[in-house]
Amino acid sequence: MCKWRFFIRTTVQIVWEGAGDCSSCVAVMLELARGISQWAGFRQAIIFLFNTGEEDGLNGAHSFITQHPWNETIRVAIDLEAMGIGGKSGIFQAGPHPWAIENFAYVAKYPSGQIIAQDLFSSGAIKSSTDFQIYKEVAGLSGLDFAYSDNTAVYHTKNDKLELLKSGSLQHLGENMLSFLIHIAASSHIPQGNALDEEENAGQNAATFFDILGTYMIVYHQRFANMLHNSVIMQSLLIWVTSLLMGGYPAMVSLVLSCLSVLLMWIFALGFSVLVAFILPLVSSSPVPYIASPWLVIGLFAAPALLGALTGQHLGNHFLQIYLSNVYSKRKLLSPAIQADLIKFEAERWLYKAGSVQWLILLIIGTYYKIGSSYLALVWLVPPSFAYGLLEATLSPARLPKPLKLATLLMGLAVPILISAGIFIQLAGTMIGTAVRFDRNPGSTPEWLGNVIVAVFIAVVTCLTLVYLLSYVHLSGAKRSILISTCLLFGLSLAVIASGIVPPFTEDAARAVNVVHVVDTTGRFEGKEDTSSYISLFSVTPGKLNKEVEHIKEGFKCGRDKVIDFVTFSVKYGCWTNDDTEGRWSEAEIPTLRVDSDTKKSERITQVSVDTKGSIRWALAINLEQIEDFKFKASLPNVEELVPLGGKSSVDGWHIIQFSGGKSAPTIFDLTLLWKKNVTGSGDKVEVGRGDERPLLKLRTDVDRLTSKTERILKKLPPWCSLFGKSTSPHTLAFLTSLPVNV
Repeated sequence: MCKWRFFIRTTVQIVWEGAGDCSSCVAVMLELARGISQWAGFRQAIIFLFNTGEEDGLNGAHSFITQHPWNETIRVAIDLEAMGIGGKSGIFQAGPHPWAIENFAYVAKYPSGQIIAQDLFSSGAIKSSTDFQIYKEVAGLSGLDFAYSDNTAVYHTKNDKLELLKSGSLQHLGENMLSFLIHIAASSHIPQGNALDEEENAGQNAATFFDILGTYMIVYHQRFANMLHNSVIMQSLLIWVTSLLMGGYPAMVSLVLSCLSVLLMWIFALGFSVLVAFILPLVSSSPVPYIASPWLVIGLFAAPALLGALTGQHLGNHFLQIYLSNVYSKRKLLSPAIQADLIKFEAERWLYKAGSVQWLILLIIGTYYKIGSSYLALVWLVPPSFAYGLLEATLSPARLPKPLKLATLLMGLAVPILISAGIFIQLAGTMIGTAVRFDRNPGSTPEWLGNVIVAVFIAVVTCLTLVYLLSYVHLSGAKRSILISTCLLFGLSLAVIASGIVPPFTEDAARAVNVVHVVDTTGRFEGKEDTSSYISLFSVTPGKLNKEVEHIKEGFKCGRDKVIDFVTFSVKYGCWTNDDTEGRWSEAEIPTLRVDSDTKKSERITQVSVDTKGSIRWALAINLEQIEDFKFKASLPNVEELVPLGGKSSVDGWHIIQFSGGKSAPTIFDLTLLWKKNVTGSGDKVEVGRGDERPLLKLRTDVDRLTSKTERILKKLPPWCSLFGKSTSPHTLAFLTSLPVNV
């Protein structure tokens, strides 16, 4: 047996069909295992790990890394994931050691991966985690994290089905992984450094990576990136300083005014597109009417952004031409007609050069903060500047300007578009798809917020990529045609979604909803202190549920006056009905929080017995505004503490424990609470669920069972709705209980 091992893993998750996340990964791994078994001569062993528990706190990966006897022999981790269904499976996390990504780029047949995804993940913009986090942070391993990202609207819904999965996606991932595994398994050297140690030197060893049309992958270290970027920055600054010294005061003022035109372009583009984002919820049946038809964002957001960019740059161009006319008026040898043309030519050149200033600023910022995706600023700065210097630049300020050549634009933009167009399109598609599950606490975010995020992204991409092209528009004679076409496109798109001709959701791109039978003993539902039983219908997709309720017709009432606390999240807008909700559950299933002892000596210590009544999936929240520390263990002899004392963190004052076990998992637990000293109100009388007072403990237990009412509602669920599942989501039957502060 080989001394060192690396392993490839995926999560086995059964949520409806789960074709994308992640049955596709399982299928690829099984075929890889079959293919690998027919090879000989490997120097390294390969472990194929199929684990569950990712959606319940990365428990499967954590158990393997911390408890399995093989965990000390592993050197490289490869994680297969999915946040959609189909498309290319690309690398969205790599490292910290660059060995794995370098070897993958060397042998992969169709390499796919973008460091911009890693930058977004590490920045916290993507609030999610994969098992790769465990391998990297707990085990200290380096490796690669792959994921499908097409059609993200079906992620974690019943529409994650085989019919939408393309065989080419499996073939793409399989061929890449087979080549990679064969190559590194035959390698005599695998880095043995700990990833945690590598991160200390990540500033120099981190790899920047990106693919070109899925055919080639470029990989280089941060050290080389620093040298390259700093060299380009210094040369650009030197050229600009020399140019301004040669041009004198008029050149400096012209640069400022041309940069002002870029600034106005950004302001108007963002303003117009964001304004539309606020309008959409008022004119459409859904605040996000483009989910089923992502191409609508071109007319709804890209068209206003382009209109705004043209407007802003037109104003800046106007101010620039006014100044240049004053400069040229001092040249008495030129006729007025020639002067007018020269002013337009000069303004056009300054607007083009202002685009390079925009990208130079972004390159400086990205290099300073060591952002891997700052290579995009490099490719949008160097080729256009080179094309301008080769075909347009003059060494003498006395030489009269000429119109910019079309060849300059084509030469300058060919490489940037080739490298980055696919990235921007894929990011836009991913953002649109994630709007389906944008409202994590239903009703807690404004309906327009998701639109604003998409609109801002579209406007930013428009300003970044069209800044060079727009400088040509002012002299081309096409400005009026572009404005009219843009307005028509926007008007047509708005009319389509306002009239409902194109529905916001379809059966395959559906709205994400949950239907939960709630048995509530917290006393919060309608102010009752006794047990309340009702059906809750809510959606993580922004928007009202009136249309869905009309279709179901089961006596639902909708609004914001019934807040339901599911412990891991809250429903601030939803629909509920308590008609005919007493069947298929019993009082014996209601969990209990019982105080066994409450000692108030030098410090207050409370012993609480937690009985989940047979539920093996539950969430418990502990109020850390009152509690200093706690420990938690199963109520069984000779068992380790599940949560020991020390190291407690909180979100909004709550420490939440999520538990998901097997059939033989314990259901009775002992909780020891150590109270804070001199906490205001800790001794006051507090009634459970009254007013704004927070309880001491909150508990939700889940049961995977359909009650008669829930089953009837699910059968009537509209075809444009799809059940949504996540680690924090309750099952179709949930029990809620709490314990007051005054125990």
